[in-house]
Amino acid sequence: MATIIYDNETTFDALKDKIIAIMGYGSQGHAHARNLHESGLNVVVGLRKGSSSWAKAESDGLKVMTVEDAAKAADVIMILLPDEKQSSVYYSQIEPNLKSGDALVFAHGFNIHYNQIVPPKDVDVFMVAPKGPGHIVRRTYTEGIGVPGLIAVYQDATGKARELAISYAKGIGATRAGVYETTFREETETDLFGEQVDLCGGISSLIKTAFEVLVEAGYQPEMAYFETCHEVKLIVDLIYEGGLERMWHSVSNTAEYGGMTVGPRVINEESREAMYDALERIQNGEFAKEFILEGMVNHPVLKAMENQEKEHPLEIVGKEIRANIPWLNKKIDDD
Repeated sequence: MATIIYDNETTFDALKDKIIAIMGYGSQGHAHARNLHESGLNVVVGLRKGSSSWAKAESDGLKVMTVEDAAKAADVIMILLPDEKQSSVYYSQIEPNLKSGDALVFAHGFNIHYNQIVPPKDVDVFMVAPKGPGHIVRRTYTEGIGVPGLIAVYQDATGKARELAISYAKGIGATRAGVYETTFREETETDLFGEQVDLCGGISSLIKTAFEVLVEAGYQPEMAYFETCHEVKLIVDLIYEGGLERMWHSVSNTAEYGGMTVGPRVINEESREAMYDALERIQNGEFAKEFILEGMVNHPVLKAMENQEKEHPLEIVGKEIRANIPWLNKKIDDD
């Protein structure tokens, strides 16, 4: 069983008198920087010159520098750039400015696990990975709670890497909900598996296919949208709050019996084999290689799939429905 660390077991002592550089000010970057700053820690934000996020970070009360200058100034460097961009930025702007005894920090193990970044031996390398998107990390912090997090130590040059990781996790609010110890390998492979098989890939494909079946069978697209997409949140909230037991307890007997008898026919042994295939591609590095090559040529396949997704009837009907529900009529970047 994983070791769990809570807020009352932690302090900020390891980060006292240290400068923390947050590289990037996107979803996770803004949350980490603001939470750490409001926890009383010394934070700077590293951005490229001309970044559209520069003024926003300054308006949020943070000191902003170029990536190079932030790396020079910092003792602890958290890299919160997209996975496919981290390696080039690291080797060109961060590594030349590392000092012996510095700490490199990641919120996902991809670049370390797949050897896209190979740090020098005289720096600490650890991970602090909140298990939630950045806007939730930020919102829950302001509410006095937090999202659970993971920590892992890859390289302990100073003998203080774990202590630094725990203090950092406290600074972003993760220890309020509990921080679990893992490894870079375990975090990377399980994270990619979850994204591909159920959280993002699996559930979106399930929703689209179910929608298509109902529409092809002659049902109104609006009715199909409500049943296959809109109500997913209601079910997921129940699972989030109390596991599958709470969900089954809360739905009708009809839904429970139908779900338990039909679900395994839809997600069946063929589905299980596809999951194992996905896991094998993650474990042997095949997916990482494919994704890195895709990034090197500016994501043509991903962009094509994004355009196809936007044109799917589910998305078109969904936008029309959400436009009539004011609290759902939000832009993607409203958070």
